[in-house]
Amino acid sequence: MRRSRPQGKIQKKIITAWFFLLLAGTVCGSGAAWAGEGEFPFQAGEELAFRVSWGGVSVGRAVLRVLEGGKGAGAWHFRMTVKTNKFADLFYKVRDRIDGYADPKMGRSLLYTKRQRGRRRRDVMVRFDWSESRTRYISFGGSKRVVPLRPGAFDPLSVFYAFRLREVKEGARLRAAVSDGKKCVEGNARVIRRERVAVPLGTFDTFLVVPDLSDLGGVFEKSRNARLEIWVTADRRKIPVQVRSKVVVGSFVAELVSARGLIPFR
Repeated sequence: MRRSRPQGKIQKKIITAWFFLLLAGTVCGSGAAWAGEGEFPFQAGEELAFRVSWGGVSVGRAVLRVLEGGKGAGAWHFRMTVKTNKFADLFYKVRDRIDGYADPKMGRSLLYTKRQRGRRRRDVMVRFDWSESRTRYISFGGSKRVVPLRPGAFDPLSVFYAFRLREVKEGARLRAAVSDGKKCVEGNARVIRRERVAVPLGTFDTFLVVPDLSDLGGVFEKSRNARLEIWVTADRRKIPVQVRSKVVVGSFVAELVSARGLIPFR
């Protein structure tokens, strides 16, 4: 039986919304640099895998990677892949790959690309032209646009890693400029408290970070009481271990299930 168009639209929102949960919370960063001068809280080869559920039902998996040769090649190279499971494929199949490139000092982004090969097929490239302080957005087979850049802006993926360089403590207010090529905004968030959280990989000492959702748009913009919560480890690595959100299309949970290639804990 064919599903109605309205139901199909709702399912599309459900699947695409959870995909952005891991990135939405990272539209923030503190004004102070991380204390480890000349060091980074991540390294090439790091891989973080998350199980994502909607309303208690598993819908897919997202993996974040720091690719080999990133910094040595003149830029950090980050990648996020998203894949829905067989159940979610029945409603809206997702096979997405996002790549973010930042300068070696992690001070700003250089390039951002998105490749979709699920139910929807699309390729997007965003170049960060710092000589003119503009992003150049190209959707292959579609639109082009140019948007002014704020100083030190990051793409939606690289900003997650930039956040991990910052100092996090209870009561802190965090902010950073982020651009997806369509707009450039200043994101804000608050560090609420420190608490222990249990996820499939284990129990972690974390900080709870709550972002301001006013500039996120999409399903968050359409949800009157939308809320997004991110728990990151309370150590220098600041690994996200859990993400929870409540939006108009339901409640989402992303939990860390595996982590490889991490820098040594100390």
